[in-house]
Amino acid sequence: MGRPKSFEPDVVIALAMETFWTKGYVDTSPADLAAATGVAKGSLYHSFGSKRQLFAKVLDLYGRMCSESTEEALSRPGTAKECIRAYFVMLVDMSLDGPARRGCLAQKTIEELGGRDEEAARAVHRMEERMIELFTARIRQGQRDGDVDRDVDARAQALLLQTTLAGLRVMVKTFDRPVLHQIIDTALAGL
Repeated sequence: MGRPKSFEPDVVIALAMETFWTKGYVDTSPADLAAATGVAKGSLYHSFGSKRQLFAKVLDLYGRMCSESTEEALSRPGTAKECIRAYFVMLVDMSLDGPARRGCLAQKTIEELGGRDEEAARAVHRMEERMIELFTARIRQGQRDGDVDRDVDARAQALLLQTTLAGLRVMVKTFDRPVLHQIIDTALAGL
């Protein structure tokens, strides 16, 4: 009989996520994962399979976290424009104020693996589609509430917002706060 696990898998996945997010998939070694999680390489592989299988779990966790934080931000009181702006500003400011300007794990994954890893590309696509759904729903709510013009194509505007968000998460690595906030305001002018 094997030794019982002495770690919480969800905690290990969250710690691995931080490492992959900071270093990228390719530059994260098994030794990095062991050091970050406090779990020996053999135990990691026994529990999660390969580095790639652990990364799939990381992408699932990241997608859930993004969806939950977006839903929470977009459900706050205020107009659609106010809620979406506050959400974008929060993401930009968190990236700028963090220990490293690492941007977005989903964007980093596509940049690094997009043309070589179909499963990773599908995972990121699912995340992006979920964001588009959430933005579309909030814009439609704004239309019902009267703070977004009924002539606005909610889905098209949501696609623009997701594209802007993806760009912001890359640009946060090199641009300063005022420029990024200006981009947010320009993107939201259509609401």
